[in-house]
Amino acid sequence: MSIYNSEQWIQDIDREFMYLEELNELSGTAVMITGAYGLICSAVVDILIRYNETHDEPIKILAAGRNIEKLDRRFKPYCDKDYFEHIHYDALKDIKLKSPVDYIIHGAGNACPNMIMKEPVETMLSNFSGMYCLLNQTKEWGTKRVLYLSSSEVYGTKNEKFPYQENDYGYIDILNPRNSYSLSKKATETLCVSYAVEYGMEAVIVRPGHIYGPTASQEDNRVSSSFAFAAAQGKDIVLKSKGSQLRSYCYCLDCASAILKVLLRGENLCAYNISDPNSIISIRQMAELLSEAGGVKLVQGEAGMREKKGFNPMEASSLDSTKLLRLGWKSAFCAETGLSHTVKILKESLD
Repeated sequence: MSIYNSEQWIQDIDREFMYLEELNELSGTAVMITGAYGLICSAVVDILIRYNETHDEPIKILAAGRNIEKLDRRFKPYCDKDYFEHIHYDALKDIKLKSPVDYIIHGAGNACPNMIMKEPVETMLSNFSGMYCLLNQTKEWGTKRVLYLSSSEVYGTKNEKFPYQENDYGYIDILNPRNSYSLSKKATETLCVSYAVEYGMEAVIVRPGHIYGPTASQEDNRVSSSFAFAAAQGKDIVLKSKGSQLRSYCYCLDCASAILKVLLRGENLCAYNISDPNSIISIRQMAELLSEAGGVKLVQGEAGMREKKGFNPMEASSLDSTKLLRLGWKSAFCAETGLSHTVKILKESLD
């Protein structure tokens, strides 16, 4: 399985360049991406790889992850390129680099609902302590700016149905282990800005909504990922709730372009929602679009108690992306197009 077997994937990456004119400012710099083979950050790496393959002065890519074999497998065609370096990375340990790194995009961390419930302690530590270890090393590396991938779950729940703006915060139950993820993400945001102020560096934060795309792994049990793989494999999609929860969906490449936009244009010490205003739909609507793209049925099922405990507690988690749009970001793919391309690319990759 290789995503690079898909012509559609390459075309989708090229489409993002229409909205990333400032990307050439990274030419000649070194960018480290942690969590590099994950759903979001592998899309970031692929945009940078494609840039290097189509431009003269490359961007040095340091792809960091816990599993070197997964890194090699994911980026196999490019691992031997001079501009590419893969690095073993453990969120709770220091990294030794051969040369300075100008920018860090920190996306490592556990976002899998099953693993959050199974390892809430490790989830919290990898988020907070992992960021602290990384920030400590930026002084040694001479890093210009750090971008932290947080989450829309920092907002908690509220009664209103209006999209969350960056200063809207609702209720989070601090005694629910499922919230080890949201609470540690929230605390890590404060750590980032505190560290930046105290030690005179730059930090920006992004809060992605519900990101989907063909960069997800088959082990990813988030509904958008599991539904997409089912559709690509010709299997019926089983919806184990009413699916009425409202979500801000965003195609992985659109999310990656937003990350790069904030890295280069975002205001220091600020947070930005990542949300496609044209893709705020319910879970059921998302499932319907995927079932249509895959030509499969959408059937109703029943979740077990253990599955229910892992559900995101937010009934409505749509995000207001006004701040991001003011930076000049635009989504290249609406939900219908992005979800259909996801199924198509997965089919091409799985062949």
